[in-house]
Amino acid sequence: MLRKIELTSMKVLVPIAMLMGLSLNVSACNIPVFRYALERWKSDSYEIVVLYDELSSDQEQFVAGLEAASTENNGLANAVVIRSKKDADQNETNIGLWKMISQSPDIKLPYLVVRGRAGQGKEVQPWQGSIDEAKQVGLLDSPVRKELVRRLQNGHSIVWLMLKSNDSARTAETRELLKLQCKELESKIKLPDGIGLPGSELHSEIPLLIKFSFLEIDPDDRREELLVKLLTGIHPEAMTKGEPLIVPVFGRGRALEVIPASDMSPALMEDLTLFLGGACSCQVKEKNPGFDLILSTDWNRELFGENGLLPPPAKTVTVTDRDRAPVLLTIPPGRKNHD
Repeated sequence: MLRKIELTSMKVLVPIAMLMGLSLNVSACNIPVFRYALERWKSDSYEIVVLYDELSSDQEQFVAGLEAASTENNGLANAVVIRSKKDADQNETNIGLWKMISQSPDIKLPYLVVRGRAGQGKEVQPWQGSIDEAKQVGLLDSPVRKELVRRLQNGHSIVWLMLKSNDSARTAETRELLKLQCKELESKIKLPDGIGLPGSELHSEIPLLIKFSFLEIDPDDRREELLVKLLTGIHPEAMTKGEPLIVPVFGRGRALEVIPASDMSPALMEDLTLFLGGACSCQVKEKNPGFDLILSTDWNRELFGENGLLPPPAKTVTVTDRDRAPVLLTIPPGRKNHD
């Protein structure tokens, strides 16, 4: 049995007071955080490091397929493939990986390590394994992630992921909480005023909705292994205790936080929803909480049409009190179903 390199584990829990402080700051942008992130925040890329000595023709074909699927090569997945040949790679970070696997004699080359960021400056290694294992695992895509993308591109404001635990009772309790709160919050949360004014224009025809849904992840589904390891790597102790994990996802597949079920409550869920549904007070992505998931889709084309180009920002116009007059603004009604 292979002795795996230990996953990087860290907590990225963001104090709710900090979140609400961000949303309460005076801002020139009245677009909800979830919609601003969808239209304007480019997804962070993960790195897939291929540690190898030699590659067979089949292995080369698999690695080349990953490279072709990367957005770096005009593919759809926010992942970059890095080839690291034994005794030839001088990159210090990759040398560190070589040192780690050298301490595990059961590991055979070629070997893949996925690494990325989970929060501001925090690095994680959510998955690693052989090419044969990688072929069985959804490194770049999976059924849950396909459905997540579909919902976000059809106007869902927040999709609440729930990673089920081995405790069926706690999983059922958490499921009911999410179902009930998603329904109640849809009627409770309101869109900010001023959407469509200069500085707060919408650029996509995807419907602007207050719509919440939840999506379950089966931890035993091999196709979801990367996603499961990413989430459990952030809160390993919770799953050990049989707690489901809850992840609010918005924008282009950005996870705000990984929350053990024991920490979740209707009040916390409402606070997080108010933050994501409130006016975007900080437009710089790196200063906002959260981390991106690996997804495969052409966000710009789905959002902005065939050419995938974001419209230029509107010019700021100064209006005097004498010239001030009512202006009718149109919010895009949507070009898709939003079920």
